[in-house]
Amino acid sequence: METLTVRQKIFNYSIIKIILAILVFMAVVIIGQQIASKLLVLTSLDKNYRNLLKGIFVSSTCILSYILFFKYYEKRAVTEFASKGLLKNLTIGFLIGFILQSLTILVIYLNGSYNVLKVNPVSFILIPFAIMFTVAIIEEILVRGIIFRIIEEKLGSYIALTISSVLFGAFHLANPNGTLVSGICITTAGFLLGAGFIYSRNLWFPIAMHFAWNFTQSGIFGAITSGNEKTSSLLEANIQGPELITGAAFGPEGSIQAIVFCSLGAFILLTLSRKENKIIKPYWKR
Repeated sequence: METLTVRQKIFNYSIIKIILAILVFMAVVIIGQQIASKLLVLTSLDKNYRNLLKGIFVSSTCILSYILFFKYYEKRAVTEFASKGLLKNLTIGFLIGFILQSLTILVIYLNGSYNVLKVNPVSFILIPFAIMFTVAIIEEILVRGIIFRIIEEKLGSYIALTISSVLFGAFHLANPNGTLVSGICITTAGFLLGAGFIYSRNLWFPIAMHFAWNFTQSGIFGAITSGNEKTSSLLEANIQGPELITGAAFGPEGSIQAIVFCSLGAFILLTLSRKENKIIKPYWKR
């Protein structure tokens, strides 16, 4: 039987693996953004198209760095980004995110708090598309691909899901106009996205869900996303009403119905995962 050296044992510790992966990944993100910005500013392209290309470049670099890092660090095939079932994972993930966010906005509309002021040209969705596409990939690799997946190897699906979801909610506490309800909602969304990874065992699934949720919210319905400034959108809308329903300055993610819909989605995905025996037990129960 092969005996591990002290160095190998240290690098096999989950916390060491997580820290190193995050450091490498964030370095790639920062450097990639700088390179893309400096190169694209030299072109005559419109700002919207530069942002779109920057998002595609940074996102591609993030995925490539993740695959290479874990291929050599863990000495395995990185199946989380497998092309097999890619279209299915992207389609189902997108539909879930789109439907849940549309239902959230529908509740605001039925409450009389959502009014469309203007329908903009389709080109107005380019900025939110680029932003949300990049954000979804970066956050899903960090939280689900690195933190959740590595913790799950030792502590099992449920504990890893709880830890990663709480961290996901905590990361968003620094966002402007955060509230207790918004914090609970983002944490619940973390459970939903983590459940999506457990069910699919593929990062494309939660990436598609995450992207669709954010893009539908900001790029289509013109709402604020996670307390940030409004982007351009297909529909220009006035959203005013009770904070529990509209999410106020944090956006619909700070609403009570968003918590309900995310919880329902997470419950369904976890139920399906249990039926298909995809839940990993903690090491002491194996």
